Amino acid sequence: MNAPTRFDGDALSLARSIVAGRTSAREVLQQTLARVEAMNPALNAVCLVRAEVAEPRAAALDAELAACRDDAARAALLRSRPFFGVPLLLKDVGAATASVDLPSRAGSRVLGPGGQAWPVNGALTDRYLAAGFVPFGRSTSPEMGISASTEAQAYGGPTRNPWNTAHSAGGSSGGAASATASGMVAIAHANDGAGSIRIPAAACGLVGLKPSRGLMPMGPLAGEGWGGMAIDHMVTRSVRDCAASLQAGAGADPGAPYAAPALGELMATLDDAPRGLRIGLCNHFFDGDPVHPEVAAVVEAFAQALQKLGHHVEAAHPGLATLEVVKPVMQVVATGTAMGLEAIAKARGRDLQPHELEPVTWSAMQYGRTLAATDYLRAVSALHALGRRMASFHERYDLLLTPTLAEPPAVLGRFAMDNPDFIDYRLGPKGLWRYTPFTPLANATGAPSISLPAGRSSTGLPIGVMLSASLGEDALLLRVARQWEASLPAPLAFAALP
Repeated sequence: MNAPTRFDGDALSLARSIVAGRTSAREVLQQTLARVEAMNPALNAVCLVRAEVAEPRAAALDAELAACRDDAARAALLRSRPFFGVPLLLKDVGAATASVDLPSRAGSRVLGPGGQAWPVNGALTDRYLAAGFVPFGRSTSPEMGISASTEAQAYGGPTRNPWNTAHSAGGSSGGAASATASGMVAIAHANDGAGSIRIPAAACGLVGLKPSRGLMPMGPLAGEGWGGMAIDHMVTRSVRDCAASLQAGAGADPGAPYAAPALGELMATLDDAPRGLRIGLCNHFFDGDPVHPEVAAVVEAFAQALQKLGHHVEAAHPGLATLEVVKPVMQVVATGTAMGLEAIAKARGRDLQPHELEPVTWSAMQYGRTLAATDYLRAVSALHALGRRMASFHERYDLLLTPTLAEPPAVLGRFAMDNPDFIDYRLGPKGLWRYTPFTPLANATGAPSISLPAGRSSTGLPIGVMLSASLGEDALLLRVARQWEASLPAPLAFAALP
């Protein structure tokens, strides 16, 4: 086999090539495995590869395609399996994509080098299989998914940004974004509890949608994540991949505690460009502090592009302070972290010890244990109040436009999880909230929110912008994103390792 080349297309185009007979699912898988082998040492984005699981799946798909007698049969196959033969990485955190074939370590040494075996597949895993994906491994995450930078000791080092390997790929879906932006894979599963899809999408120059609460399944092993704040989806190279993979996975599963409004036939309306939307622009911290000037310039240019597309954009403020959002979010995250770690301790029959966890994680667990049931419910009530306030905002504005991050992607080490104080790490004067002040709001309210790769810093690092809508308006966000993407003079560019 020749030296592997990076993949520069999107996942839907790859599936179409397979179904058209220009390549095969097995060939694509082998090329992907070769790219991972060649590129991952520099990026540390993939933490598990199970070729022996993926190869029979790819062979079965090739046999299914070979049984098609004509073009009509192949077209029908592609309609039913829009991601036919596309290799897929599942994130190393979360029960929604539990897989009996792919254990998870949750970015932690506590689960050992072999990770946690899953008793059943998650409903989302099965939907991805039905859509034609070929899951072959897991992507890296910070320990328990509680950082905006993927630098887990369990993987032997940080996950690196392919645009500049001295910088963070974001988190907690940093491995998914690094692998996709580098061209190892065309698409990767991710999840988002306080920005964990949108942060790495912004850092790595990708499209990242956090769907509406209740739109994606989490069962059968979980009912909700982090009080309903966490939800699963993908990081992608195109808006159409984002939309098609959402269509493939969406819908509440049996017994789900939430159900978002039905998505409808999303792909049929994706290119119906909306007109005359009212968009509120907040191009600074909610508290009024300025964001990085290069970020502000990219957001302003994006706002001007939306106006040229026929939308009305004006300065607006959602009427809240950053810490009003971030503090109750972090209380719920700490409680969920403590619950998850206590379950691990119970399963193995002995308490966790400080040396087994990274300092931030140990502190999060201890802090979570100090919160009374009334503290937790008070935090959830605060999140609900934010939802009511944002509902009032959306009575005037269809969308909220903000930066995704307050500055370009951080240098690795700045947010390493070696701080023994979880609250200081997240909420202190140098805490993550100064880097990611905007993303937790949509998790708090359950609203959909999308990060789009709108520009670059002076040093060539990606800068993302974020559009957020009211609950259930995922299709509107994607139509606006597609409208913007279609207006670009050239296709989006992707990272190339130096």
